[in-house]
This record gives sequence, C-alpha cells and structure tokens, in this order.
Amino acid sequence: MDFDLTYEQLAVKRMVREFAEREVAPVAEGLDEREEFPYALVHKMGELGLMGLPFPERYGGGGADTVSYAIAVEEIARVDSSLAITLAANVSLGGSPIYLFGSEEQKQHWLRPLAEGKWLGAFGLTEPGAGSDSGNTSTTAELDGDEWVIDGSKMFITNSGTEISGFVSVTAVTGRRSKDKKEISSIIVPRGMPGYTQSKPLKKTGWHASDTRELFFENCRVPRENLLGERGAGLRQFLTVLDGGRISVAAIGVGLAQGALEQSLQYAKQRSQFGRPISTLQAVQFKLADMAVNVELARLITYKAGVLKDEGKDFATVAGMAKLFASEIAVKCAEEGVQIHGGYGYMREYSISRFYRDAKILTIGEGTSEIQRLILARHLGC
Repeated sequence: MDFDLTYEQLAVKRMVREFAEREVAPVAEGLDEREEFPYALVHKMGELGLMGLPFPERYGGGGADTVSYAIAVEEIARVDSSLAITLAANVSLGGSPIYLFGSEEQKQHWLRPLAEGKWLGAFGLTEPGAGSDSGNTSTTAELDGDEWVIDGSKMFITNSGTEISGFVSVTAVTGRRSKDKKEISSIIVPRGMPGYTQSKPLKKTGWHASDTRELFFENCRVPRENLLGERGAGLRQFLTVLDGGRISVAAIGVGLAQGALEQSLQYAKQRSQFGRPISTLQAVQFKLADMAVNVELARLITYKAGVLKDEGKDFATVAGMAKLFASEIAVKCAEEGVQIHGGYGYMREYSISRFYRDAKILTIGEGTSEIQRLILARHLGC
C-alpha cells in the first residue's frame, strides 16, 4: 500500500494548481457575480489537456489515470467549483458514455473533439419528473426509417447550452420489454438539430459560472446510427457512468473543502479579537482541526475509488462512499468557514460565501445523499 503520489500525478497537481492560482482565482469572483460562462478558461483547460485527461491518446486524451483526473478536478475546485463542474461534467458525463459504450466511429467523431477541448459534451438523464427515480424516464424515441424521432425534456443539464456545446447523450424510452417495464436506450443528439432547443441558463443558488439548462425535444430527428451502444441498455449504461461521475463529485468536494480550510486558516491568523488572533482561540482551533481531519479522510477515500477503478476492480461502492462523505464534508467545511469569518463570511466580497453557496449542490447532484445511503445499505445486505 503506497500513499505517495506518482511522478506523473504530482506533475498534474503542480500544473493544475499553478493554472488555478494564476488564471482562475483572480477572475472567479467576477465570473460568479456576472453569472458568466468562462470560455477563456475552458479554452485554456483544453490547451493544457485537461478536457480529455483520462481518455486514451488515440482519442485525443491525455492517457492519465483516474487519480490524476481527480487531482485535477480537486485543484480547480480549490478555487472555483463552477469551472470544476464544467471540467468534471465534460469528462465524466459528456465523454465517458461515448468512451465506454460508443462504437469506434462514434469515439472518433464525438469523443476526440471533446477530449481536445474543441467542444463540450453533456449528459441527459434527469427530467422534470424523473430525478432520483431515473427509471421513470418519459422522453421517447421512436424509430422512423433511418431516424430516431425524440420527444420530451431533460432538466438541470450541465454544459448543454454554451457556444461550444457539441452534443448531449440522452436516455429515452424506445419501446417496452413488458407491460410494466420500459426499454430505455441512449441516443446522441447533436446541438443545432431541428426540434432540439435549450432554455435560458437556469438561475442557481451556486455554480453561477457554469452552464445549466432545461432541454426540449419536439419531433427531433437524429440518424439511426446515433444510438449509443445496444438498444435497451441505456439505463444500465448511465448508471455505470454515474459510478465514475461520483468520483468527480467527490473530488470537487475535496477541493472545495480544502479551499474553505485554507481561507479560514488564513483569516483566523489575520483576524484579531480580545487582543489576539482568533486562531489562538480554542473554539476556532477545534473547527480548523476538524476541517483538516475531514478533508484528509475525504481525499483518501476519493483517491482509493480512483485506484480501484484504474485496477479494473469493483469501485462503485467506494465511489458512492466517497461522493457521500466528501460532499457532506464540503458543506460542513464551507459552513464552518463562514462561521470562522463571522459577519464578513456572509459578505459576497469574501470567497468563502461563494464556497458556501457552491457546496450544497454536491449533496444533491449525481445521486443525493439519501440515495447514496440507500445504495450503500443494499451493498451491506440490508
């Protein structure tokens, strides 16, 4: 058992931290305030090879392992979760379905430009009436000759409406296995297809600089060959994708919690009350100590999930644990960070207030904390 990062992993960490501190941190507050999508930063991440970091080089990726990818997401989230989710959603949700289930032709056509940072990919599972109950999909796709005709809508879809959004992979009902069981398939829908439209950016509590939309499909026709993998395997495919995506969300949680800890420690050393820095007060010290312990624990289980995935072992349970723990620790660390900052922590001029707003969604997206606990209980044999 080796807890040391490899040379390659350390190189990724150094590169992404330098990028995050030099180019992301100075503009993150402004982008959040204006609710502006960070096109320039996304372009730079493409140049750095981050947008396809874990995919093979033959598909335009970096060929890195999952831990390196988690480190990259973590380092971005340490200063800005909006950019971190843009990266994570592109790789784990946009690219992974194509890489895992696409044909060679689909990988070359859809995955390569995504991995090279030329466009963004999106993942369309959630619907207005189907969140945690993802099998309750109502979007339909009927085969008409050589085309799929798609009707329905998707909700809370990241990276789907930007100027560089290329496609969304959606789940749709393509038939019935029995009276009570739907046949759900995955279909790639290119942006700009007639009948496919997006709402204006949704107004969110946090992640202001990320793109989130509702998607509408009305008699939207796409080629038959845009079916992703085998017909009827859509739900199973996307549940597999979510297992990997939970490592991404856990990494965002680790990065956000680490950033909250660093900001809080710096503030506590500078802020003086009762004639001394508040970092010398035991009540504040205990908060900081607990934050440090929890950040380290969240990081370890997140990296473990990545190692198991790279070794080809069953990683789903540990990924669920990592997502559950890291997301809730991110919320706790951000909350404690605001508390340490006092009234200033509630002011938008302090980054900790943005971290506080950005943290909560981590316990909701890609499987709520309640769903994670339910799944984990089943793994325990309950």
